Amino acid sequence: MRLKNVKNASKIINESSYMILEPNFYKGKWNVVFKNSNPISIEIGMGKGDFIIEMAKRNPKINYIGIEMYDSVIVRAVQKLEKENIPNLRLIRMDANNINDVFDKEVDVIYLNFSDPWPKKRHAKRRLTSHEFLEKYDLVFKKTKTIIQKTDNIYLFAFSVESLSTYGYT
Repeated sequence: MRLKNVKNASKIINESSYMILEPNFYKGKWNVVFKNSNPISIEIGMGKGDFIIEMAKRNPKINYIGIEMYDSVIVRAVQKLEKENIPNLRLIRMDANNINDVFDKEVDVIYLNFSDPWPKKRHAKRRLTSHEFLEKYDLVFKKTKTIIQKTDNIYLFAFSVESLSTYGYT
């Protein structure tokens, strides 16, 4: 995805009621944010937010949290949400490497939609289905570990199938 600088992106993000600016504060207590104990699904690398916004609209009894690393991308999702009222959706701007600082056995489902394939072999540990990330996910899942992945990159698909099956996923 091409990153374009968006004028006033930080201001737009900081003023949005959908953004969680200090997500570490809610580790272990996301039910406080949503004011319920509904299941939590997260999308790592949510991009401009189309998928997670639609999922939140369709499934009001599931809480959704979108995670994106770049201001210039997440701001597009925030702009889409300006006129929406979706109480079961929140967004976090952070690096997925820090996921264990934000969640503690609270997540039911992780969505990985069209993640960066990191095609070079030396970057394999950056792939969101690498052994390094799967270890991190162990600490955020409630009980059953469910990862739903979509990709159009055949190499990332093959890597993910091998990595997930080696790690015990079906």
